[in-house]
Amino acid sequence: MRKMREMRGRITKPIPYSLLPTPHPPKVSSAKLSTLVVCFLLLLTTACSQGETKSANAINANSASPVTATNNTSTTLRVGYVGSSEPTGPLGWAKQKGILESEVQKLGFKNITFARFPNGPDLNESLVAGQIDVGFLGDTPAIVLRARGVNTRLLRITQYNTTAWLVAKKNGPRTLAELKGQKIATQKGSYMHRYLLGLLDQTKMAKDVKVVHLMSTEAKSALERGDVAAYATSSELGVFLKSQGFPIIDSSASHQGLSGTSLVVATEEFLAKQPDFSKKLNAVLTEAAKDLKANSQEYYQYHAKTTKYPIEIVKASYPMTQVSEEPYPAEGLKLLEGTKKFLVSQGLAKSDFQLTDWVVKEQQ
Repeated sequence: MRKMREMRGRITKPIPYSLLPTPHPPKVSSAKLSTLVVCFLLLLTTACSQGETKSANAINANSASPVTATNNTSTTLRVGYVGSSEPTGPLGWAKQKGILESEVQKLGFKNITFARFPNGPDLNESLVAGQIDVGFLGDTPAIVLRARGVNTRLLRITQYNTTAWLVAKKNGPRTLAELKGQKIATQKGSYMHRYLLGLLDQTKMAKDVKVVHLMSTEAKSALERGDVAAYATSSELGVFLKSQGFPIIDSSASHQGLSGTSLVVATEEFLAKQPDFSKKLNAVLTEAAKDLKANSQEYYQYHAKTTKYPIEIVKASYPMTQVSEEPYPAEGLKLLEGTKKFLVSQGLAKSDFQLTDWVVKEQQ
């Protein structure tokens, strides 16, 4: 934690060529990094965040205590999610309304705990370590983990067509072309990171910019100081920064296939011990999704209070059309397939796999 505080407000070094830990890490060339070099970090998302955010338990006092075994007699269901506040969306609404807790008890759990993670790779790490039972995270880290041979299953798509934004510093570049020779930051291992990679690949600019890692909580300060020329950020933060006068250079909404999806995953080991879990959880999330849409104004007030964003920012960044009422919406699966193909084609996902083999069969 002390190390994290010391690092706060500083940009990390450009992403290294090798992600494998060595006694003497190789020096990074000052040459501009290509898309492939920049993103080899995605190959090891379950461990790449070491030294920055070690685990959810290190940052969230409400994280679940480790349980040595998860089975029908477990007392606690441990849910992990990516965010900077209490959960939002169908998960947060189900929690707020008490729907989730009642259904969890029907599965034999006495209680439920929530572990907050700053990024998908950190959640992956805890999922693999058996510190959480189910994870709510973005498409990129979830796909990369599965592609590495970790036996996860896709339980649900909770949101799709989530926008990522490329925001510039004030009095700085206004177009992609003006970013040549400059530094762009983003939160590594995220759907915003994958959007940025796709954008640079499409525009043939991968060799013309330097991409560095920076957590979204430090983005505004870094842009204000001029530490970076632009930042690829999430839907909410992008809309907020725009409202603060930061210019928008680009968004994933302008490019087919570059927007994100939000997923729910669990390990096969956990699901084997809880055969009804996927069905029960999806029933809860479907009910929550329908209810928050039917009571959108009440939900937006909750979302705004939780995230501390003005309600108009929340409404603009979280349109109800993106919320899925079914486990596997066709549009969401199409977007997810495109994301997978891109990650595989770039060598960022270790191997290809069929989405039909990933989803829980009874939910198809």
